[in-house]
Amino acid sequence: MSDKIIIGVTDCSKYAIYRDWVLSYNKNVEVIQLGYKLNNFDEIKKCDGIVLTGGEDVHPRFYNHPEYYHYCYEDDIDEKRDEFEFQVLTYTEAHSIPVLGICRGIQVGNVFFGGTLIPDIATWGKFDHSKMHDKSDRYHEILVNPSSWLNQIVNTDKGLVNSNHHQSTDRTGKGLVVSAISPDGVTEAMERLEPEGKSFLLFVQWHPERLKDQQSPFSKNIHEAFIRAIKLNINHS
Repeated sequence: MSDKIIIGVTDCSKYAIYRDWVLSYNKNVEVIQLGYKLNNFDEIKKCDGIVLTGGEDVHPRFYNHPEYYHYCYEDDIDEKRDEFEFQVLTYTEAHSIPVLGICRGIQVGNVFFGGTLIPDIATWGKFDHSKMHDKSDRYHEILVNPSSWLNQIVNTDKGLVNSNHHQSTDRTGKGLVVSAISPDGVTEAMERLEPEGKSFLLFVQWHPERLKDQQSPFSKNIHEAFIRAIKLNINHS
Protein backbone atom coordinates (compact mmCIF):
# COMPACT_ATOMS: atom_id res chain seq x y z
CA MET A 1 0.00 0.00 0.00
CA SER A 2 1.30 3.48 -0.91
CA ASP A 3 2.13 5.80 1.99
CA LYS A 4 1.27 8.80 -0.18
CA ILE A 5 -1.35 11.19 1.13
CA ILE A 6 -3.15 13.35 -1.40
CA ILE A 7 -4.52 16.68 -0.18
CA GLY A 8 -6.76 18.93 -2.24
CA VAL A 9 -5.99 22.62 -1.80
CA THR A 10 -8.55 25.06 -3.18
CA ASP A 11 -7.39 27.53 -5.78
CA CYS A 12 -6.75 31.16 -4.76
CA SER A 13 -4.41 34.04 -5.61
CA LYS A 14 -1.88 32.92 -2.96
CA TYR A 15 -2.30 29.21 -3.71
CA ALA A 16 1.46 28.49 -3.78
CA ILE A 17 1.91 29.58 -0.14
CA TYR A 18 -0.79 27.14 1.05
CA ARG A 19 0.55 24.34 -1.16
CA ASP A 20 4.10 24.78 0.15
CA TRP A 21 2.88 24.82 3.77
CA VAL A 22 0.84 21.64 3.24
CA LEU A 23 3.94 19.97 1.75
CA SER A 24 6.39 21.39 4.29
CA TYR A 25 6.26 18.99 7.21
CA ASN A 26 5.78 15.66 5.48
CA LYS A 27 7.51 14.25 2.42
CA ASN A 28 4.72 11.71 1.76
CA VAL A 29 2.18 14.39 0.89
CA GLU A 30 1.04 15.27 -2.62
CA VAL A 31 -1.20 18.22 -3.45
CA ILE A 32 -3.97 18.64 -6.02
CA GLN A 33 -5.11 22.17 -6.85
CA LEU A 34 -8.92 22.30 -6.92
CA GLY A 35 -10.95 25.12 -8.42
CA TYR A 36 -13.83 25.99 -10.71
CA LYS A 37 -11.43 27.75 -13.12
CA LEU A 38 -9.60 24.43 -13.48
CA ASN A 39 -12.91 22.65 -14.04
CA ASN A 40 -11.61 19.68 -12.06
CA PHE A 41 -14.10 18.96 -9.28
CA ASP A 42 -13.83 15.20 -9.97
CA GLU A 43 -10.21 15.28 -8.76
CA ILE A 44 -11.66 15.47 -5.25
CA LYS A 45 -12.26 11.73 -5.49
CA LYS A 46 -8.48 11.22 -5.25
CA CYS A 47 -8.12 13.44 -2.17
CA ASP A 48 -7.61 12.14 1.38
CA GLY A 49 -8.02 15.61 2.90
CA ILE A 50 -9.01 19.13 1.87
CA VAL A 51 -7.63 22.59 2.72
CA LEU A 52 -9.97 25.51 2.08
CA THR A 53 -7.79 28.55 1.42
CA GLY A 54 -8.15 32.30 1.95
CA GLY A 55 -9.29 34.95 -0.48
CA GLU A 56 -12.50 36.62 -1.54
CA ASP A 57 -15.48 37.72 0.56
CA VAL A 58 -18.35 35.23 0.52
CA HIS A 59 -21.34 36.77 -1.27
CA PRO A 60 -23.87 37.81 1.43
CA ARG A 61 -26.77 36.34 -0.55
CA PHE A 62 -25.51 32.91 0.51
CA TYR A 63 -26.25 33.75 4.16
CA ASN A 64 -29.50 35.60 3.44
CA HIS A 65 -28.12 39.12 4.01
CA PRO A 66 -27.93 40.60 0.50
CA GLU A 67 -28.11 44.06 2.10
CA TYR A 68 -24.54 43.50 3.41
CA TYR A 69 -23.18 43.54 -0.13
CA HIS A 70 -21.94 47.14 0.04
CA TYR A 71 -19.78 46.27 3.07
CA CYS A 72 -17.91 43.72 0.94
CA TYR A 73 -15.04 44.49 -1.40
CA GLU A 74 -16.79 44.40 -4.76
CA ASP A 75 -13.71 43.39 -6.71
CA ASP A 76 -13.20 40.63 -4.16
CA ILE A 77 -16.36 38.56 -4.58
CA ASP A 78 -16.50 35.37 -6.61
CA GLU A 79 -19.83 33.56 -6.46
CA LYS A 80 -18.55 30.72 -8.64
CA ARG A 81 -15.82 30.08 -6.09
CA ASP A 82 -18.40 30.18 -3.27
CA GLU A 83 -20.54 27.60 -5.07
CA PHE A 84 -17.55 25.40 -5.89
CA GLU A 85 -16.44 25.31 -2.25
CA PHE A 86 -19.97 24.59 -1.00
CA GLN A 87 -19.87 21.63 -3.40
CA VAL A 88 -16.49 20.59 -1.93
CA LEU A 89 -17.95 20.67 1.61
CA THR A 90 -21.03 18.72 0.53
CA TYR A 91 -18.66 16.03 -0.77
CA THR A 92 -16.35 16.00 2.27
CA GLU A 93 -19.29 15.73 4.66
CA ALA A 94 -20.85 12.90 2.63
CA HIS A 95 -17.55 10.99 2.43
CA SER A 96 -16.07 11.81 5.87
CA ILE A 97 -12.98 13.54 4.47
CA PRO A 98 -10.86 15.64 6.88
CA VAL A 99 -11.10 19.39 6.24
CA LEU A 100 -8.96 22.31 7.38
CA GLY A 101 -10.39 25.75 6.54
CA ILE A 102 -8.13 28.82 6.70
CA CYS A 103 -9.25 32.49 6.75
CA ARG A 104 -11.97 32.57 4.08
CA GLY A 105 -12.18 28.82 4.83
CA ILE A 106 -13.80 29.48 8.23
CA GLN A 107 -16.20 31.94 6.59
CA VAL A 108 -17.31 29.78 3.69
CA GLY A 109 -17.48 26.81 6.09
CA ASN A 110 -19.68 28.64 8.57
CA VAL A 111 -22.05 29.76 5.79
CA PHE A 112 -22.18 26.18 4.47
CA PHE A 113 -23.40 25.01 7.89
CA GLY A 114 -26.07 27.73 7.99
CA GLY A 115 -24.20 30.44 9.88
CA THR A 116 -23.82 34.13 9.01
CA LEU A 117 -20.91 36.54 8.61
CA ILE A 118 -19.93 39.99 9.83
CA PRO A 119 -19.19 41.68 6.50
CA ASP A 120 -16.82 44.27 7.94
CA ILE A 121 -15.36 43.78 11.41
CA ALA A 122 -14.42 47.43 12.07
CA THR A 123 -17.89 48.69 11.05
CA TRP A 124 -19.40 46.21 13.51
CA GLY A 125 -17.44 47.91 16.31
CA LYS A 126 -14.46 45.59 16.78
CA PHE A 127 -10.76 46.41 16.54
CA ASP A 128 -9.16 46.38 13.11
CA HIS A 129 -8.19 42.86 12.01
CA SER A 130 -6.89 43.76 8.55
CA LYS A 131 -3.25 43.92 7.51
CA MET A 132 -0.96 46.76 8.65
CA HIS A 133 -0.35 49.88 6.52
CA ASP A 134 2.92 48.37 5.25
CA LYS A 135 0.90 45.34 4.01
CA SER A 136 2.37 43.00 6.65
CA ASP A 137 0.15 40.79 8.78
CA ARG A 138 -1.24 42.22 12.00
CA TYR A 139 -0.56 40.06 15.09
CA HIS A 140 -2.82 39.69 18.11
CA GLU A 141 -3.53 37.30 20.94
CA ILE A 142 -6.25 34.68 20.85
CA LEU A 143 -7.93 32.81 23.68
CA VAL A 144 -8.54 29.10 23.19
CA ASN A 145 -11.47 27.44 24.95
CA PRO A 146 -9.80 25.14 27.56
CA SER A 147 -12.40 22.42 26.96
CA SER A 148 -12.17 22.50 23.15
CA TRP A 149 -10.70 19.93 20.83
CA LEU A 150 -8.47 22.71 19.40
CA ASN A 151 -7.00 23.10 22.89
CA GLN A 152 -5.91 19.46 22.81
CA ILE A 153 -4.14 20.14 19.49
CA VAL A 154 -2.29 23.34 20.45
CA ASN A 155 -1.90 22.45 24.17
CA THR A 156 -2.35 26.03 25.33
CA ASP A 157 -5.15 28.41 26.33
CA LYS A 158 -3.75 31.38 24.42
CA GLY A 159 -1.26 32.40 21.81
CA LEU A 160 -0.21 34.91 19.18
CA VAL A 161 -1.60 34.64 15.66
CA ASN A 162 -1.55 36.74 12.52
CA SER A 163 -4.52 38.58 11.12
CA ASN A 164 -5.35 39.86 7.65
CA HIS A 165 -9.10 40.00 7.11
CA HIS A 166 -12.03 42.38 7.33
CA GLN A 167 -14.78 39.76 7.70
CA SER A 168 -15.49 37.17 10.37
CA THR A 169 -18.20 34.73 11.37
CA ASP A 170 -21.26 36.03 13.19
CA ARG A 171 -23.94 33.49 14.09
CA THR A 172 -22.33 30.05 14.32
CA GLY A 173 -23.47 27.38 11.86
CA LYS A 174 -25.41 24.29 12.93
CA GLY A 175 -23.23 21.55 14.36
CA LEU A 176 -20.28 23.90 14.90
CA VAL A 177 -18.93 25.56 18.03
CA VAL A 178 -16.48 28.43 18.53
CA SER A 179 -13.19 27.19 19.98
CA ALA A 180 -11.06 30.36 19.98
CA ILE A 181 -11.73 34.11 20.04
CA SER A 182 -9.69 37.30 19.91
CA PRO A 183 -9.80 39.54 23.03
CA ASP A 184 -12.36 41.79 21.27
CA GLY A 185 -14.67 38.84 20.68
CA VAL A 186 -14.05 37.97 17.02
CA THR A 187 -14.34 34.23 16.31
CA GLU A 188 -10.88 32.84 15.53
CA ALA A 189 -11.59 29.09 15.31
CA MET A 190 -14.49 26.66 14.98
CA GLU A 191 -14.83 22.93 15.29
CA ARG A 192 -17.57 20.32 15.43
CA LEU A 193 -19.94 20.60 18.37
CA GLU A 194 -20.12 16.79 18.52
CA PRO A 195 -16.98 15.40 16.84
CA GLU A 196 -17.44 11.82 18.07
CA GLY A 197 -17.40 9.43 15.09
CA LYS A 198 -17.12 12.27 12.54
CA SER A 199 -14.26 13.38 10.31
CA PHE A 200 -11.68 16.04 11.26
CA LEU A 201 -13.09 19.53 10.77
CA LEU A 202 -11.22 22.62 11.90
CA PHE A 203 -11.77 26.18 10.72
CA VAL A 204 -9.29 28.93 11.69
CA GLN A 205 -9.38 32.65 10.97
CA TRP A 206 -5.60 33.17 11.10
CA HIS A 207 -3.00 32.07 8.54
CA PRO A 208 -0.95 29.10 9.86
CA GLU A 209 0.73 28.87 6.44
CA ARG A 210 2.46 32.21 6.95
CA LEU A 211 2.90 32.63 10.70
CA LYS A 212 6.38 34.07 11.33
CA ASP A 213 7.01 31.23 13.77
CA GLN A 214 6.35 28.06 11.78
CA GLN A 215 7.13 26.00 14.90
CA SER A 216 4.24 27.68 16.73
CA PRO A 217 1.55 25.20 17.84
CA PHE A 218 -0.89 27.42 15.90
CA SER A 219 0.84 26.31 12.72
CA LYS A 220 2.84 23.12 13.23
CA ASN A 221 0.49 21.30 15.64
CA ILE A 222 -2.50 22.04 13.41
CA HIS A 223 -0.68 20.70 10.38
CA GLU A 224 0.34 17.55 12.29
CA ALA A 225 -3.16 16.94 13.67
CA PHE A 226 -4.62 17.29 10.17
CA ILE A 227 -2.14 14.81 8.66
CA ARG A 228 -2.64 12.42 11.58
CA ALA A 229 -6.42 12.49 11.09
CA ILE A 230 -5.99 11.80 7.37
CA LYS A 231 -3.72 8.79 8.04
CA LEU A 232 -6.19 7.45 10.59
CA ASN A 233 -9.00 7.88 8.11
CA ILE A 234 -7.10 6.04 5.37
CA ASN A 235 -6.29 3.15 7.71
CA HIS A 236 -9.94 2.81 8.76
CA SER A 237 -11.40 2.95 5.27
